[in-house]
Amino acid sequence: MKRYYTAWILGLLLSASSASAAVLATVNGDEITSDEVNKVLMEGTQGRFDSLPADKQNELRQRIIEGMIAQELVYDDAQKIGVLDSKEYKQELEALVNRLKVQLAAKVWEQQQFEAIKVDAKEVKAYFDANPEEFVDKEKIHARHILVKTEGEAQSIIKSMKGLSGDKLRNEFIAQAKSKSTGPSAAKGGDLGYFPRGQMVPSFNDAAFAMKEGAISSTPVQSQFGYHVIYIEDKKPAKKLGFDEVKNFIEQRLKMDKFKATMEKKMSDLRAKAKIIYTK
Repeated sequence: MKRYYTAWILGLLLSASSASAAVLATVNGDEITSDEVNKVLMEGTQGRFDSLPADKQNELRQRIIEGMIAQELVYDDAQKIGVLDSKEYKQELEALVNRLKVQLAAKVWEQQQFEAIKVDAKEVKAYFDANPEEFVDKEKIHARHILVKTEGEAQSIIKSMKGLSGDKLRNEFIAQAKSKSTGPSAAKGGDLGYFPRGQMVPSFNDAAFAMKEGAISSTPVQSQFGYHVIYIEDKKPAKKLGFDEVKNFIEQRLKMDKFKATMEKKMSDLRAKAKIIYTK
C-alpha cells in the first residue's frame, strides 16, 4: 500500500496499523489492509462512517478499495516509466514531506498540550453541584405509528382495533403498521424507538406525550406527512442523573474548556513573539 491523501498519511504516522489487520486485496504483491481502508473511510466521513446504513457502508468501502487498487496500479506503472526518478516527483515529494513534518509536529504538540491539562476531582464535583439542570435525563416515550394519506384511512384503522388491549392490541398494531403504513418505519412495525419531548413535529409530539402506555390514539393525528395512528409502547419519566453517571463527561468537558483557553493564550503569546509579514 503506497501513499494517498496528505491527511490520511498523517493519520498513519500517528497510529500504527494493527499487525492482525485483514488483507482485503493485493495488487502485484502489495497489500491493501482493512486498517488502511478504515482510516480513509473515517477520514472521508469525518468520523461518522459507523453511523451510516449498512448498504451505504458497503458501497463506500468497495469504492475506496477500488480507488486504492487504481492508485496501486498507477504507482506501479509510474515506477516502471521512471516517474520516481524525475525532478518533478522529487520536488513534489520533498514539499509533501515538509508539509507533513509541520502537520505532524503541530498534531503531536496539541496532543501533548491536551494531555498536560489536569482537572481536579473537586472541580468536577463543583461543576455538577452548580449545574443540576444539565444532568437530567429527559422524559422519553417509546412509540409506534401508522402513517396514511387520508383521515378516513386512519379512522378505519383505529376502529378496527377498538376493544383490543394488552398484547393483542400491540400485535395487531404492529401487523397493520407493516401492511398499511406509508412511513419509513413500516417494516419495523412502525417503531420509532424512544424520543424526548420536542423531537417530533408539534402535533405528533403533543398527542403522543398526552397518551397512556399501552394505548392507541383515539383520533387521527394530522401532520405535514399525513395522518398518524399512534401506539405508546413505554414511558420513561425524567430523572436526575447521579454524579457517578456523569463525572467522566464533566471531566472531559472541563478539560476541553481548559484546553481551548490554553490554546488561545499560547497562540496569542506565539504570535506576539513571532515576526509575521502578510505579503498580500
